[in-house]
Amino acid sequence: MSDAKAIDSLVHRFKDLKKEIGRVIIGQDEVVEQIIISIFSGGHALLIGVPGLAKTLMVNTIAQALGLDFKRIQFTPDLMPSDIVGSEILDENRTFKFLKGPVFSNIILADEINRTPPKTQAALLEAMQEKAVTVAGKQYKLDAPYFVLATQNPIEQEGTYPLPEAQLDRFMFAINLVYPTYEEEVAIVKSTTADQTTSVSPLFKANEIIDYQHLIRRIPVADNVVEYAVRLVGKTRPGAADAPQLVKDYIDWGAGPRASQNLILAAKTHAAMHGKYSPDIENVQAVAQGILGHRLIKNYKAEAEGLTLQEIIKALL
Repeated sequence: MSDAKAIDSLVHRFKDLKKEIGRVIIGQDEVVEQIIISIFSGGHALLIGVPGLAKTLMVNTIAQALGLDFKRIQFTPDLMPSDIVGSEILDENRTFKFLKGPVFSNIILADEINRTPPKTQAALLEAMQEKAVTVAGKQYKLDAPYFVLATQNPIEQEGTYPLPEAQLDRFMFAINLVYPTYEEEVAIVKSTTADQTTSVSPLFKANEIIDYQHLIRRIPVADNVVEYAVRLVGKTRPGAADAPQLVKDYIDWGAGPRASQNLILAAKTHAAMHGKYSPDIENVQAVAQGILGHRLIKNYKAEAEGLTLQEIIKALL
C-alpha cells in the first residue's frame, strides 16, 4: 500500500476509533484526540485534572479500542521502583528468576504520578525514554507499541513530589482536563446510573499501530513548516534575540529542542488524521498548546498578574 493510501485509510479508521470511544466517553473530544496523536506519534502524555473526570475510564477505553494491553499503577508514597519494574526472586531450583512488574504492558496508566518519591518516578521515566528496563544489570525490552499516560491532580498538593522540569519534558503532551458542559454532564449521569454497561470493540492490532507510527515518520514536511516550529519554540526563550517582550517580561525558562521535535511529529499525525499528506503551519498551531504548556516556566510577575501560560502561548501563535 502506498503512503497516500495508508493516510486515507488512517483518516477513516481514526473516525471509527473516535466513534467507538464516544460510546463510553461523553465529550472530551479534544483530550481524546491529543491522546491518540501521542500514541500514533510514539510519545507519552500527562493528564492534569481534578478527581472524577473519568481519566482512568478514558485510558482504559482507548486501550480497548486500540486492541492493546492496559495496566494501571496507583502511585503512592511507599511505592518502590521494584513494584513497577519487577524484581528477581529465587525459585525452587535455587536459581534467580525475573518476575515482570506492571510496567510490562502496551499502555500504562501512572495514576497520580506526583504522589510517589523521585526514585520511583525515575524508574518509570527510564522505561518511557529507553523502552526498556534494567534489573540486576540485565536489560529487558518492553513490548511495542509502548505508551505511558500519567495523571496529576492539580489541587491536592499535600505530600506530593512535583515532577522536575527535566522529567516533564519527557511527556509529549500535557493535557488539561476541564469539567464537562451541562449537557454532557446530564448525558454522563444518565448513561452511568442505568443498569447496562457499554463494551468497546478493538479496532486495531498492535502491529498496525506500529506500522502507522512508521508511516507518520515518513510523512514529508516542508522546510517553512519546520522553520516555523523551531522559531516558535525559540520565541519562548527569554534570552533569545527574537523573543517578544511578553516572554522577556513573564517567562523564566523556555522550551528546549525536544519541543520542536514533538511539534513536528504531532503536526504530522494531526495532518494525517485529517486527510492531509503533509502538515502545514495550521497543524503546528493546532498541537502547540498541549506541547508547549508544560515546558515553559512563568516568573513571579506573571503569577502576580494572573497571566496563564495558555494566554502567553496564544499570543505567540
